[in-house]
Amino acid sequence: MFRFAHNNLNVLDLGKSLKFYEEALGLKELRRVDGGDFILVYLGDAYQSQHQLELTWLKDRHEPYNLGDNEFHLAFTAKDFDAAHEKHEKMGCICYENQAMGIYFISDPDGYWLEVLPE
Repeated sequence: MFRFAHNNLNVLDLGKSLKFYEEALGLKELRRVDGGDFILVYLGDAYQSQHQLELTWLKDRHEPYNLGDNEFHLAFTAKDFDAAHEKHEKMGCICYENQAMGIYFISDPDGYWLEVLPE
């Protein structure tokens, strides 16, 4: 038997990413591993779901990550979809909307797309 544990995203500026994920999605730091040349930070949501987001920061990395065609994404549900959309619009992080499907995407500081859909 297997259960999802976490997804990983590599980030260039850990502080900027932590601020974004807390402000945009309410994710909070649950634990941190400092390996000297790298830092892993595990984030969780306010609903304490089992799934976590792991942000990896590499000390010697100075160039933005190549996300290719950026065809992958993480998805989040919003209890108040309209309020979430308004917040993300004010933050200027909405990168794509599909009104016919009732969803939109926001982009994090490294360019990763995050889907937001109604609960």
